[in-house]
Amino acid sequence: MKVRTTPSPAAGGHALVLCLMVGSITGFTLLSYLAMVNNQNRSIARSQGWNYAIAVAEAGLEEALTHLYHHANDWDEDGWTLSNGAYVKRRALGGAEYWVGISNINPPVIYAQGYVRIPDSTNSIPPRTVRVTTMRNGMFRKGMVAKGYIDMSGNNIRTDSFDSTDPAYSTNGRYDPAKARDNGDVATNLTVTNSLNVGNADLYGHVSTGPGGTVSIGPNGAVGSKAWHDAGNQGIQPGWFTDDMNVSFPDVKPPFTAAPAPLGGRLCGTNYTYVLLNGNYMLSSLNISGHSKVVVTGKAKLYVTGNVSLSGQSYIYIAPNASLELYVGGSSASLAGNGVLNPNANALSFAYYGLPSNTSLSLSGNAAFTGVVYAPSAAFTLGGGGSTTYDFVGASVTGSVRLNGHFNFHYDENLGRVGPSIGFVITSWNEI
Repeated sequence: MKVRTTPSPAAGGHALVLCLMVGSITGFTLLSYLAMVNNQNRSIARSQGWNYAIAVAEAGLEEALTHLYHHANDWDEDGWTLSNGAYVKRRALGGAEYWVGISNINPPVIYAQGYVRIPDSTNSIPPRTVRVTTMRNGMFRKGMVAKGYIDMSGNNIRTDSFDSTDPAYSTNGRYDPAKARDNGDVATNLTVTNSLNVGNADLYGHVSTGPGGTVSIGPNGAVGSKAWHDAGNQGIQPGWFTDDMNVSFPDVKPPFTAAPAPLGGRLCGTNYTYVLLNGNYMLSSLNISGHSKVVVTGKAKLYVTGNVSLSGQSYIYIAPNASLELYVGGSSASLAGNGVLNPNANALSFAYYGLPSNTSLSLSGNAAFTGVVYAPSAAFTLGGGGSTTYDFVGASVTGSVRLNGHFNFHYDENLGRVGPSIGFVITSWNEI
């Protein structure tokens, strides 16, 4: 006989309570886990946003530096506005934004703030602020600079330096061989084997190439300090070669679009083809030969849209305390004849600027040259050399360089301080 048992109501109640407890515990555990995952995701998102804010601020710094590079003197362009003593700009980057300000001082200080919104949230993390100090990036920070190949295959070639503002390293502001220094640096952006051919030249200064570039040197060539040369050493002094050259060469822009042509005249008993006073002048070409002469008596700018040629006994004379900025848009320029006669100690009193269309520049005048050359697209040829060591005083930046004959190149270190600027470079970076 089967005996039927009926479950106790109490037992059923216990099972239900047990199920409810297990379900509650499981639900609580799941909720706790989900809350933990959510908090972890929010923490990760905040951490990523915090790190990203620095990248956003640095994007602002990059825009500010680019702005200073392209607008060295006009900071209130391209959407930048002056507010409370600084030129400022805001820019949105998706879920981020930066504010950047350029202080209205020279050299400027840059402040940049990066704002990042937390994903799936209307909240933003606290902004991160970076402060950067700068210094002028002088156009003539080194003696001889080129984008491409530098060839010093001539004989008795020398580079060195002096300081026209320091009587210990100059005489009345002029180069003095007895006071020469060893900052006659030569550099190229080229990144190939033998980017710079020193040959048998004596370079009192450093040499640099682009990354991976090399320097070739002859058996009697020497690169290094004055002490290295005085000791009779050949080759490159340890530590005086680097392959970290990587600079930008901004194009030269036309200084103006219209200006009168200079007129001829008689001055102090001498007839001149052109007399340049204070102001701007423009010519379609400049070709003087024979005994033709040009005189500059004021602060003048001359824009030649075509070629330039000096030959025979012709010359350009820059009077004491006068200056000439010569802009050349033609493909070639040849400063031969008696060249540019510049009795001023300041090399900036004659400045040659080659536009991108100016691809050839030769300097072979009979007289010593004092001036600066900035023609980043031009193949620069320096030939001959006078009877003294006072051949080239100043600095040059060109597409390439080739030195023929004997030639002495003397860099004025003051040009790095007072010469034209091509933007600014960072000297310090701090988060505040």
